Parts: sequence; structure tokens; C-alpha cells
Amino acid sequence: MTKLIVDGTEIDVPPEYTLLQACEAAGVEIPRFCFHERLSIAGNCRMCLVELKGSPKPVASCAWGVRDCRPGPNGEPPVINTKSPMVKKAREGVMEFLLINHPLDCPICDQGGECDLQDQAMAYGVDTSRFKENKRAVEDKYLGALVRTSMNRCIQCTRCVRFCTEVAGVPELGAIGRGEDMEITTYLEGALTSELQGNVVDLCPVGALTSKPYQFTARPWELAKTETVDVMDAVGSAIRVDSRGREVLRILPRVNEAVNEEWISDKTRHVVDGLRVQRLDQPYVRVDGKLKPASWGEAFAAVAARLKASSKGRIGAIAGDLASVEEMFALKELMAKLGSVNFDCRQDGMAVDPAQGRASYLFNATIAGIEKADAILIIGANPRKEAAVLNARIRKRWRASPIAIGLIGEKVDLTYPARHLGAGPETLADLVAGKLDFSKILQDAKAPLIIVGSGALARHDGAAIAALAAKAAQTFGAVADGWNGYCVLHTAASRVGGLDIGFVPGQGGLKAAEMAAAGTLDILFSLGADEVDVGKGTCVVYIGTHGDRGAHRADVILPGAAYTEKSGLYVNTEGRVQMGRRATFPPGDAREDWAILRALSEAVGTKLPYDSLAALRTAVFKAHPHLQRLGEVEPADAAAIARLAKTGGTPEKGPFYAAVHDFYLTNPIARASAVMAECSALAAGAATATAAE
Repeated sequence: MTKLIVDGTEIDVPPEYTLLQACEAAGVEIPRFCFHERLSIAGNCRMCLVELKGSPKPVASCAWGVRDCRPGPNGEPPVINTKSPMVKKAREGVMEFLLINHPLDCPICDQGGECDLQDQAMAYGVDTSRFKENKRAVEDKYLGALVRTSMNRCIQCTRCVRFCTEVAGVPELGAIGRGEDMEITTYLEGALTSELQGNVVDLCPVGALTSKPYQFTARPWELAKTETVDVMDAVGSAIRVDSRGREVLRILPRVNEAVNEEWISDKTRHVVDGLRVQRLDQPYVRVDGKLKPASWGEAFAAVAARLKASSKGRIGAIAGDLASVEEMFALKELMAKLGSVNFDCRQDGMAVDPAQGRASYLFNATIAGIEKADAILIIGANPRKEAAVLNARIRKRWRASPIAIGLIGEKVDLTYPARHLGAGPETLADLVAGKLDFSKILQDAKAPLIIVGSGALARHDGAAIAALAAKAAQTFGAVADGWNGYCVLHTAASRVGGLDIGFVPGQGGLKAAEMAAAGTLDILFSLGADEVDVGKGTCVVYIGTHGDRGAHRADVILPGAAYTEKSGLYVNTEGRVQMGRRATFPPGDAREDWAILRALSEAVGTKLPYDSLAALRTAVFKAHPHLQRLGEVEPADAAAIARLAKTGGTPEKGPFYAAVHDFYLTNPIARASAVMAECSALAAGAATATAAE
């Protein structure tokens, strides 16, 4: 530790700290524009100037290391002043220069009220301007469907450039020109292609980059803010939902170091308009081949009549990708009361089974644990599209000290160098047998990480591939004391929660694909299961939010609540239990899913024993105690990996295909979003374009 004196207070800080970090450790606020904790140091805004005793001029605290400070003539600790007249004058001068060319856009700027430049001009600037010359004008740039530019406001802090290059791994933004001609641009002025591009709006300290879908919609002081979690993938990113009245207007990230740090994907951020359109707001019953509006009583009566004519072996239920734990638990209880063991939360047919142990289906190393890995093998997954924020964590690990990353499956750009080892199970078998060079890399690694994706486990031979991957984890020492590197990457927010409560077929029960086959069931309850095509001859009772695939096939529609309109538990891919909170209310006659199931159970004569969400949660916690430990990951017994490896099986030949083909259109809410549709079209165009174009 190194001693410093900051504004008369002596502190001890690590020598690798910068002066800015040291001052903040002493409780002193240092203004900054270009500096950001998660980006490299640029040192180009000079707003963070402080006085270092002995230095002839102020120093940039973000770029000056503690170890570079000289002690006094008699060995006294270095002295830093942050409130001296020199510092005050320097900051006023820097602010004056920044405002020379800045337009007077505050009344009409989307960043107004949340602008760092606005705040710091008030705190550190002067009250008048000495400049009468014309301001510089910069042409706005086209960056795609999500980011709007107003480059007259840009102060060239380069945060956006560094984010795209370092965090997102898609270096599409950069600076051209020198001096007053310097501009931030995409060089060829094309749409950004990163799945994380919306984060540059949060990073921009002025209004140069703003959200295009949100522009001119609301001011920050008009919005009610609700802290919740994202369900667009299985990462469970921490988000804040901003709403006005009954309408969600935007979604922003919250800091959660263990999961998403402070980034969110573009789908998480901009799916907002999909919450407003194509909504189911009243029950429907199919009469003479056409869906017609009905009352709740009529809809329940139609379900009860169909159940009465069905045997218990021909009743089933499938849970979709966005369902919360409570509603799946209630549906499972309803199935039990109806005498059915046909229920499944794995609508894609993923070969994971809670009977094999919780470690067999979790991302056991945890998302933060990725940073401890020293070799990574990815099997049948494309983390960039399946879990963009998790992919950024892998890139962060690679940037810290480049490690070997192997990929078995489709050859894709993951934003970091990955060695393509092969396409299918035969490559994985060769790797386990030590026939590939990468085998030695994994063998020599102290903390190898093996990521198995839905693209490998959702095949017909998924169980055999899971066993082979578990065997690889054992062979290469991925499962050892203090480290479990066997990681399953899910794509559905509901999947781990459903597996935790045992929402899988009971003894002799049917799986999702079997239930969807024509003529297998008399009645099927679909809890937002829009990715399953149900055959003819089955009466489908759809409990969901949007007029998507599931509603088109349904015979009875019971309108439910979207994730922003209900409170519910979700368990992310690493097994972390998180609470989603209600920001707005469902439209029209739509109700929360658990309440629909409770009312339906009474209408069909099998009343569920809870009348409130609190009572339902009490039942959930009693049956599964680990679900009440919010924010924590319940450690799973690694012995499950050894049991899984022993199950064996012979994988079929054939390449792995990624589970997510279109990042922007993976669920009913996203498919209802015009913004996501535009992003999907831009991504498809970028994928087919050639260099000549």
C-alpha cells in the first residue's frame, strides 16, 4: 500500500491505483468525461485535473498512477489537492473549451436531465461565455435503427469508440480528422452490427448519441422507475423499467457485477414497443373454426367441458420460455390434481433432466467465474447470439490475458479469436480421446471451462452428447476441488426455474415433442409455449400475452401478463434466483398467469390451495427452499457430472447448429416489435453483403 494525502486526509491505497481512484477512495468526487471504469484510459477530456504538489501544472488524475508520484523532500507522502484555486481555474478552463462548439440544445435534447455535461457545467463551469465566433457544425451520421446521432454535441471523449472496440469486440466506430475537424464516425457510414450497441447511449456523457426508438418520448422526471430482471435470454440481466402510466417507455441496465456488470443486449433494451402491440387483452374461444371474443366464464366453461370429456392420460402442459417459477409451479399442481404427468418446460427438446442432479444443467462456473478460466471449449453454442452479455464476459477474459478458446459447431464470429475444431460430435469424441492438439491445451489448463449449448443438447441424441461433454469435463479436469467448469448455456429465461421445480414429465409422462404430435392428447395447456407446433386433433388452451404462433393455434385463449406486468421469480442459467417486479398492469381483461390458473382450477373442480401470490410463493419455498435465497447461486453437487458421464450413448453424426438463428426475433414480444424487425432486416442485409457492395 502507498500513503497519499488528499485534501489534507492521509489514506493508504494500492500502488496500481490512479490518482482518480485514490481521490475517490478518500471520498472526493472527481469530474470526468472520457474516463470509465470498464474502458481503457484515454486521458483526452482533461476534466479530471488535480494539483499534485511539486508539479508545475495540474495533472490528469485518470492517467497518473499512484506509483508515479514522488514523495516530498523529507520522504513525506505525495500531496494531492482537488479544491485549490489552481484546480478550480483549470476545470473552468476545460469546461469553457468544451462548450465553445457545444450547441444550445438542452431544451430539446433527449439527454436533458441525464447529461453529464449539463451537470458538470453547473458544478464546475463559469456563468458566462467569452466566445462570439460561430460554432462548429458536424454532419450527423447514420448508425442504424437503434442509435441516433447529433454530432454537433460530441466532445470526442471516445467512450463509444473504446466500448465498441474493447467490450463489444466489433470495432465499427472510430475518429477521423484532426483538431477541430475530428469526427466520430463508422468510416463507411453503415449500421452498427453489434448486439450490444445500445450501451453507447448510456456511455455518451453528452447528447451526441441517443436512443432512436426512445427519442422525444419522455423526460426522465416523468417516469416511474422499477428495478427488475430481463427475460429475453437466460442470463437474467439486471434492468430498470421506466414507465409512464400503464405504458413502458424504456429499459435501462442496472449494475450487477455478478451477472451483467452494467451492460445489456439490444434486444433487452429495445423490445419495449413489442409490449404494446399485438396484445391479447380478452379471452377467446374457437367456434366453428374461428376465434371469437368470450367472457372469462365462457372460456373457463369451454375448458371444463373439454377436460370432462378427456381421460387423465390425454391431458398435458408445456411451459414457454418466458414463464416465471410461480406460474409453472401452479400449472404443475393443476396437472397433478387432474391426474396427469404430461408436463414439460423444455419446448425445444433439450436433453437435461433434474433427476441427474442440478449440476447437470447449470452454468456451474457462474458468469463471473468465466474470468477465472484459462482455457475454454464451446460445444454447439453461439454465445454472441444466445447470451450477448455473457459473450462480452468471455471477451473480457480473453482481453485480460489471451487464452485458448475452441469451438465445436458452426463457424461464427464470436468477437474474439476462437479455434474452430470441427462441426459435430465426432470432433468432441476425438478431443476426449486426445487426438487433437486442443486436447493437450485443455489437459494442461488449471481451470478449463466447457460450455455446452442448446444446439448440442436439443438434438435427438442430446443425452448422448451431454454424457460425452460430461466425460470431457472429467477427462480434462474441469471438475475439481473449488472449480466446476461444466457449464450448460440455456437460451430460455424459464428453463432452469422449471427444471428446479421438476416441471418435466413424471413416470411414463410425455415430453413436449410427444405431446405436440397429432392425436396424442385431447387437451394441451400452453403456458406461452410459442415455439412448439401442435398437431391436429388436440384442443390447445393458450395462456399468453401476444397474438403469436401459440395464439394462432389455440382453441381457447386466456390473456396473461408480460414480464413487466407481473411479479415473479426467475432462475438464470447459472442457477441464480432473481425477482422480477411489476412495473405496469396488463391491458384490458388480461391477468397474471398464476391468477388465471387459480381461477381455472376452481372452474374445473380442482381448486388450487392459494388465493394470493404470497400464499403461492410460500408453497413454492416450502417445496423448494433454495428459491427463497434471492440473488444467490445455490451450489450444485459436482457428483452429478460423474453420473451424467456414465450414462453413455452413441451420438449421431452430423454438425451442431446454433439454437438461435435470428438474435432479434426469439420470442413473442420480440416478434411483435417493429424495432426488432428492423434490426433483424439490417442484420440479414449485413450478413449477405459482400466487400464489393
